[in-house]
Amino acid sequence: MTLKEKLTGKHGLFYNIWRYKALILFALPGMIWFIFFFYIPVFANVVAFKNFQISEGGFLRSLIDSPWVGFDNFKYLFSSSDAWLITRNTVAYGVITLALNLFFAIAFAIIMAGMRNKRGVKFYHTMSLLPYFLSWVVISAFVYIFLNPDKGLINQFIVAHGGEAIAWYSEPKMWPFIIVFMNIWKGLGYNSIIYYASVMGIDQNYYEAAAIDGANKWQQIKNVTLPQLLPMMTVLIILNMGGIFRADIGLFYNVTRNSGALFETTAVLDTYIYNGLTSSGDIGATAAAGLYQSVVGAILLIGSNMFVRRMDKESSLF
Repeated sequence: MTLKEKLTGKHGLFYNIWRYKALILFALPGMIWFIFFFYIPVFANVVAFKNFQISEGGFLRSLIDSPWVGFDNFKYLFSSSDAWLITRNTVAYGVITLALNLFFAIAFAIIMAGMRNKRGVKFYHTMSLLPYFLSWVVISAFVYIFLNPDKGLINQFIVAHGGEAIAWYSEPKMWPFIIVFMNIWKGLGYNSIIYYASVMGIDQNYYEAAAIDGANKWQQIKNVTLPQLLPMMTVLIILNMGGIFRADIGLFYNVTRNSGALFETTAVLDTYIYNGLTSSGDIGATAAAGLYQSVVGAILLIGSNMFVRRMDKESSLF
């Protein structure tokens, strides 16, 4: 087939564009958004290898005039005394929240699918989705109402029952649980939507056959529901693996009120980047941290997909 036939033939490129013009038109805004906010900024990663200095000529002029320093910005990142702490916290929170979000999203979806009161299902789904649409700034205000050292609701309850008030924003040991809980609470409704749709799409004949064989509810979930959800679970886990090395700056900065006393348990790579920009203004070092974050995330995604592909080719993402 010639190039002309590939472009203008019955099943060529232009033919398919015209045939699927409605779908392409719907996808066009998203494509434009990705091009301008994801693909074009990729070229700016060269800042990570420069001692970036802002000049009067704008960003491009500054990028050209800034001296090349190679991997010096990365050396600064890894030689920092907090490099291990930040990496450990980022990975630990990423792995724990990924596992718990998966567990609670599936459990919530199965519970919702098992409810016979459909109005109740809609109500609970709506309530579980509301936190997802709240910004971390708003949520941080709610959290502060509960954890305020002086007038917080939790401290008032503790004091009223003869206990001593807790200085929540000075107690690092308490915050891993608070952060994980807030992450799960905020994303539960959104994360469970796909699993709920998958559970509702399972053929009821499987459950009837299992019931005839004497399977109870838990055995039906174990032997019917979970195996049917496994392909979807695998794909979503692969996609989320790329985000293990990326923490939510809103959660770790706003909810903790950027308290220095909580540094040991709340310092992650994203807060390091933000604090680096606001305190030192070293754009090159923070760009190096961001590039490091993206590269590790890509490696985790590709590596997890390769692992799944070896186990089950049909369940892999690509």
